[in-house]
Amino acid sequence: MSRTLVIVESPAKARTIEKYLGKGYAVESSIGHIRDLPRSAADIPEKYKGKAWARLGLDIEDDFRPLYVVSPEKRQHVARLRKLAADADEIILATDDDREGESIAWHLYQELKPKVPVKRMVFHEITKEAIQQAIAHPRAIDTNLVEAQEARRALDRLYGYEVSPVLWKKVAPKLSAGRVQSVATRMLVERERERMRFVSGTWWDLLVTAQTAQGATFPARLTDVAGQRLATGKDFDPLTGKLKKGAEVRLLDEAAARALADGLKGQPLTVTSAEEKPFTQRPYAPFITSTLQQEGSRKLGFAATRTMRAAQRLYEGGYITYMRTDSTNLSTEAVNAARTQVKAMYGQDYLSPQPRVYAKKAKNAQEAHEAIRPAGSSFRTPDALRGELSGDEWRLYDLIWKRTVACQMADARGRSLRVRLAGTAQLGEGGGEAVGLSASGRTIDFPGFLRAYVEGSDDPAAALEDRETPLPPLKEGQRVTAEGVKPEGHETQPPARYTEASLVQSLEGAGIGRPSTYASILGTIQDRGYAVKKGQALIPTWTAFATSALLEHHFGRLVDYDFTAKMEEDLDDIAGGRAHRVPYLRRFYLGDGGEGMALRPLIDSKMGEIDARGIATITVPKLEGSGIEVRVGRYGPYMQRGEQKANLPEDLAPDELTAEKAEDLMSRPTGDRVIGTDGASGHPVVARAGRYGPYVTLGEGNPPIRSASLFPGDDLNTLTLDRALRLLSLPRLVGTSEGEEIWAQNGKFGPYLKRGGDSRSLATHEQLFTVTLPEAEALFMQPRFRAKGAAAAPLRTFEYEGRAPILLKSGRFGPYLTDGEKNATLRKGEEEGSLTAERALEILEERGKVPQKKAGQKKAAGPKTARAGAKAAPRKAAARTGTAKKAAPPRKAATKAAPKTAKAAAKPTFAWADLKPHLGVLSEPERALVTATREQGRKVEDVAPALGLDVKKAKGMALQASKKLNQAARGAE
Repeated sequence: MSRTLVIVESPAKARTIEKYLGKGYAVESSIGHIRDLPRSAADIPEKYKGKAWARLGLDIEDDFRPLYVVSPEKRQHVARLRKLAADADEIILATDDDREGESIAWHLYQELKPKVPVKRMVFHEITKEAIQQAIAHPRAIDTNLVEAQEARRALDRLYGYEVSPVLWKKVAPKLSAGRVQSVATRMLVERERERMRFVSGTWWDLLVTAQTAQGATFPARLTDVAGQRLATGKDFDPLTGKLKKGAEVRLLDEAAARALADGLKGQPLTVTSAEEKPFTQRPYAPFITSTLQQEGSRKLGFAATRTMRAAQRLYEGGYITYMRTDSTNLSTEAVNAARTQVKAMYGQDYLSPQPRVYAKKAKNAQEAHEAIRPAGSSFRTPDALRGELSGDEWRLYDLIWKRTVACQMADARGRSLRVRLAGTAQLGEGGGEAVGLSASGRTIDFPGFLRAYVEGSDDPAAALEDRETPLPPLKEGQRVTAEGVKPEGHETQPPARYTEASLVQSLEGAGIGRPSTYASILGTIQDRGYAVKKGQALIPTWTAFATSALLEHHFGRLVDYDFTAKMEEDLDDIAGGRAHRVPYLRRFYLGDGGEGMALRPLIDSKMGEIDARGIATITVPKLEGSGIEVRVGRYGPYMQRGEQKANLPEDLAPDELTAEKAEDLMSRPTGDRVIGTDGASGHPVVARAGRYGPYVTLGEGNPPIRSASLFPGDDLNTLTLDRALRLLSLPRLVGTSEGEEIWAQNGKFGPYLKRGGDSRSLATHEQLFTVTLPEAEALFMQPRFRAKGAAAAPLRTFEYEGRAPILLKSGRFGPYLTDGEKNATLRKGEEEGSLTAERALEILEERGKVPQKKAGQKKAAGPKTARAGAKAAPRKAAARTGTAKKAAPPRKAATKAAPKTAKAAAKPTFAWADLKPHLGVLSEPERALVTATREQGRKVEDVAPALGLDVKKAKGMALQASKKLNQAARGAE
């Protein structure tokens, strides 16, 4: 019987497809990409390590030939696929029908080197009909699509590997640049600059409650006084907060508004015009990737990555069509399915008279693809899937189903009414002043598609009510009364910050990026520290300002919107066979007769021109004239005026930095405040504000004699000498128990007691000064906190429908979320007290990682193997010799091996008292570092800046110093 091997990308997709294929088919997964350009020097094969181009993974001189390597974690899986391919009679590559999927298929073909026929099968949904149709109509690998994807990968590698080092040298380490990522960051920065320059303006008007003779009321707003239009927000200059030049409007202040309100209350008003117009609203197009992400954010509160993760699971489960698409096309069977459901669920009146066809407006839309819709020739309703889908997946399917069905429904129809009114405000002896007002209303006569779907709303029925603002029947000349008059003040607002949804919309509108890249780009700019999320808003960091400034001033075309969009068009030309990869890459990287970007020569010429200090200095309009400058330093953003410096809080948004706030931060103690003298030693006691928190030192030298962090309840501004000396007295010797000293110490994870290699946590910091020897001994008699088999109770539990609960727990590195499979540590600004169930799920979906096994768990097989070997050895010996007695030597040999293992594991451990006498083996910096961390209980992160060391380097130095001390102590035994 013939055997066909079908290879897809994911195990979930493989399981679904396998259900629709009969005997003779084996469906396997590649688990994503099987090979890529080298990620690091360790990935480079030995024969290429000496090549100058190997770092890039692209041989520039050999037509940008890529060096592809199978990643270490995939080697075993690729070997398995090779074996399966060798046993197959035919291979079908069934990866996704896009450039990336085509590239994966090509890489599989190149790596497996099959000797049997290979076919390419594509489909846009995973249903029985679609799979059988795809099997019956295979095609060859599309080399143009592969060429385009290879060009994209090379382009991103050249951009990232060449531009990122410029940022490391001129801004800060560990930053990255990217073709789309850097442009998205620029968008965020430009919007924040607008907000920083913005000056608010104020105006007043009146809200009038008018009443008809029949008692019906409606709202109207004052629009003009004495024939002059009232100023509104659009009349103000955002840079000055004042009226624009030439604006012929009347600006009301509070006093004038209140005077008008008093004069207008109870006065008659006349309807001068009543204009009614019919309106029609068409349904929205079915979803593409970007609009799905936008509506997922607006309606469901999902991050783009969360939306795409749920969509991926729906696609692989056979519930929706392919979710990475930029086409709004629907197949004939999809249109028929939608129209059938509209007629059945809403009635003939709600069905569009003719099938609707949606043309994609964006350039280079892949019209061969379909929009995102429910899979199959008949759609399953969301209610029918409640038992099959989990929370996120069901909510997203519900959204997709509603949008798809609504796109074939009838238009919404209604009437809009706009009314103008006139009257006179009585101003006492000054006489009256003519006023004009306006009111508008909207009535929906037939909801049409709005019955199923309202954009931006999760409840169509409630949204329909909100959209209706009916006015009573009004005719020209009719008299009404100003029953109530309320003066209202208004302020102009700065442009709104981008959300994930609006940023995706702007990128798509500019033709930058592709549907498959948006979610990863949004994740990257946050993970790299270019933006932080505050509610739904994306706020650029000061680092983003410095990075964007460098790229704008020295590599402007790299972050130019039109140039970046043109790069997408060029890649589309390669995909369409209208252009070729090598000439394009040569123009971009090296230049060709004055054409192209010529990235490498550009960087070489610009590096010497870049003023790192100038780039790191950020212009803040609200600080002009204060002498205060904002800079991005190696350890974060800070302000400087002369020799005075102050760190900027991480939670302070750039547009919130005003002159008053800056002065407040600058006036706070910087840490160089001498608060007194230690009577015992005669050395000064200094209060300092370090980057990792406030602390006190004994002595002003570098390093100081002693140092200690402040407790949570201490205030650096009011710290007294007595309190500082008490803090410096730590660690405190509590006493001796069982021949070992017990020390009370303040550590990274709070106050604790230490006895040899054992420790116990204390409830409060103040116990460090008060705990007695009997109390300490009693604590050591209790089981250690979270001892084996005694897990700590969760801080909070979040329950969900259709999935395991998520627990908020306290961990070694702070609070974290877990569902038993993945863990995600909370970041700064994510308060455990205000965490919602939705946000907890979003964090775990976005950042959750499977915890690595501990080293001990990996080695657990060792003893088991040894035991098995010990049991097997006698049997083997008995078979060889024919006697049971002679089986003893192998057992003895197995037993003999045990002491060796025990000996290797039993290296002596030394207390600080044993190591201290050997400090002479260390250099001066090592001695200062070890003394501060081991004796004073300080963190390496706190000590490193005082010693002038990079934190990473300091940690390595501490490790080496510890090894030296232990070696010296062992040699002295």
